[in-house]
Amino acid sequence: MSFEIKLPLFEGPFDLMLFFIERDELDIYDIPISKITNDFLDYIHQLEKMEIEVASEFILFAATLMKIKSKMLLPRPELNEDGVEIDPREELIRHLLEYKKYKSVLGTLANMEEERMSKWNRGNVEEELKGLAKADNVDAEMQDLDLYRLLKVYQKVLAKYVSRSDDTKHTVIQYPYTIEQQKELVLDKLRDKSKIPFTDFIDLKPDKIFIVYTFLAILELLQLALVTIRIGEGFNNFWVEKLEAIPVQNV
Repeated sequence: MSFEIKLPLFEGPFDLMLFFIERDELDIYDIPISKITNDFLDYIHQLEKMEIEVASEFILFAATLMKIKSKMLLPRPELNEDGVEIDPREELIRHLLEYKKYKSVLGTLANMEEERMSKWNRGNVEEELKGLAKADNVDAEMQDLDLYRLLKVYQKVLAKYVSRSDDTKHTVIQYPYTIEQQKELVLDKLRDKSKIPFTDFIDLKPDKIFIVYTFLAILELLQLALVTIRIGEGFNNFWVEKLEAIPVQNV
């Protein structure tokens, strides 16, 4: 029969397997692998329908169950060195028993922790009363101060001040180039020549920022259909070629 899981309450695939075994009162030493595999896959499908991300460990475990199922369907069982048939479920059962053992121990520890958290320490009533009195009595608090404590407080305050003054500072530098300036530069170079290799701009000023701005300017000119580029000037180079006559500006 199909089942519906509304919330993913299981910590892992072994926790889910134990749920199936306890729910259907199955023998952990003789697991009906076909039924368990179908239930496990149904659970994963339920998570996917709810748009819950399925952990990789559940997917890996499902693949392991399907592998065991396929081995049990083979007509030729595997044999060990003594000629005894190997049960494909053997390793799975061993891991389940170990997980069940540790889970029971964790449950006991959780109960002990809950019980311990519900208790309060007896403490020392006299010391607690003194502490409450000092909290409301400034004079009593000042009497307990000494030079060492004052120096420790001063040291902490000074350390906080130094840490604030040593904060990371970022300096913003404005580059001496703009896209418009580089566009004018490219067009000016194309007034004397019909095409120029891009390496000429690199040789003009071998500065990384200059080259980046020039390349971006060429891309804008290409978008405006004022220039075109042609491959053929080396592996990492290209020609920049003008598409129409560029009028010479009057000086």
